[in-house]
Amino acid sequence: MSALHALATRAFRRFDPEDAHRLTIRALKAGLGPRDRRKDPAELAVEIAGLKLPSCIGLAAGFDKNAETPDAMLAAGFGFVECGTVTPRPQDGNPRPRLFRLTEDRAVINRLGFNNEGLEAFGARLSARKRRGVVGANIGANKEARDRIGDYVTGLTRLWGLADYFTVNISSPNTPGLRSLQTRAALEDLLGRLAEARTALPGAHPVFLKVAPDLEDGEVEAIVQTVAAFGLDGIIVGNTTVTRPNLRSSHGDETGGLSGAPLMALSTQVLRRFASANDKGLVLIGVGGVASGLDAYVKIRAGAHAVQLYSAMVYEGPGLIGRIKRELAARMKADGFSSVAEARGVR
Repeated sequence: MSALHALATRAFRRFDPEDAHRLTIRALKAGLGPRDRRKDPAELAVEIAGLKLPSCIGLAAGFDKNAETPDAMLAAGFGFVECGTVTPRPQDGNPRPRLFRLTEDRAVINRLGFNNEGLEAFGARLSARKRRGVVGANIGANKEARDRIGDYVTGLTRLWGLADYFTVNISSPNTPGLRSLQTRAALEDLLGRLAEARTALPGAHPVFLKVAPDLEDGEVEAIVQTVAAFGLDGIIVGNTTVTRPNLRSSHGDETGGLSGAPLMALSTQVLRRFASANDKGLVLIGVGGVASGLDAYVKIRAGAHAVQLYSAMVYEGPGLIGRIKRELAARMKADGFSSVAEARGVR
């Protein structure tokens, strides 16, 4: 089956990137996705913010914006899956074309603009889930919202109890002005209102903040202090970048967020900055450029408690997850580490 899925991945690359993605979602919904029936290596199991994960390799937000395939992606071998970004009201996003493969660079540029079916459709799908496994909800704000912070509160409240954790996405470059919420005053307002909402909700779920890799000096430290002060559980480092580091593809000058292999160095550098500033015991999840067990290992050694990926599947399909887990486990064993926790942050 792995050869068949590899063939399908190559065939889908003949289509427009967004059409290919839609076909992939449909195939997964139809039960045609890969299944990793092997038991995860014990050394890859982690517990973060109370979530027990069979492996530290997770699916980043953006792949499944509407919570259509979380169980299929868990079956493919991910240790946890993050769906979204979802906004309170459905929105079409930016005009097409808005998704570009940079094949020579093993990268993707997107300017999708939070296209999604809205909270009601998203919540209904999570309610109907039968399979066990950790699924998170990545929440955002509608482009035309008068009160963007209110949109985050609405998302958290509507999906509370349906998702295992929440990610507050303030770092997409494709919604004008959204990244301004990363400034300290705006972040304090956002996290303060979310903290107030959480106190009125039953039970507890971890909440993470997703930040951009394009941060100035001093911003990392301010974000760590603010996130800890308002009781969030961790930070996801990071989203796509607006920088363009030595790209070869003809699509390299397209506007939008860059992800994939060229993001690995920048995102890992910023992750190390967060790890150095993290004196509050926050969970750090490393994202950006992960396409192999070595990439995941580098993120862990840089301070990540867990790792997420997405863009590598554009080129290799969901079947690469098993390979990444095997490679990571082998590298940890070779260096004498019996758990992710032992390897985390070791330079």
